[in-house]
Amino acid sequence: MTLFGDGLDAAVQKAFTRPAPKTAGAQMRYLVKQLKGTRAVAQMLRVSQRTVERYVKGQIRKPRPDLAARLEREVKARWQPQIRAKAKKKAATTDGIVIDTRARIGYRAPIGSTDEDRIRHLTVALPPQYAARLFDAQQQGAGDRQLQQIAAEALKETYFQDGGRRAGALEEVRFTDIEHIEFDL
Repeated sequence: MTLFGDGLDAAVQKAFTRPAPKTAGAQMRYLVKQLKGTRAVAQMLRVSQRTVERYVKGQIRKPRPDLAARLEREVKARWQPQIRAKAKKKAATTDGIVIDTRARIGYRAPIGSTDEDRIRHLTVALPPQYAARLFDAQQQGAGDRQLQQIAAEALKETYFQDGGRRAGALEEVRFTDIEHIEFDL
């Protein structure tokens, strides 16, 4: 589980037009339909094929907590792929993405400025190119560190430099000790 990756996924999931299946049986049936068989679902969830069949038939209703978490995660990862793609495309081309964070943020600048890191709570609308970079990096399997770096660059340009209107000599933004981060499309 990654802080930035999960945050981006949660933002995209807000665009869903229908709720994902809630019960274990419905979730299993959905996965069996998506993966075209119980064997593939069993391998993915690390359970036996017979266990998957019993969930599909309704013979088992309540999964173990670890299985329930894996099941929910896999269903949400596959739920409404076209809606997910449209939301990402819209954010990456026209709307951008909003980042709400509480973290230690500072910067490196020329001597004489107050560049000390401090806890800040920021809610900033990032331009579409940064939404595109975040989603592309996530798609390519980037870790939290790379996503954090992209977000720091976005905050530098959007919040500190205001699109080039101020703080032109700002060299680097430090974005650490993240207490909270949330994205919205």
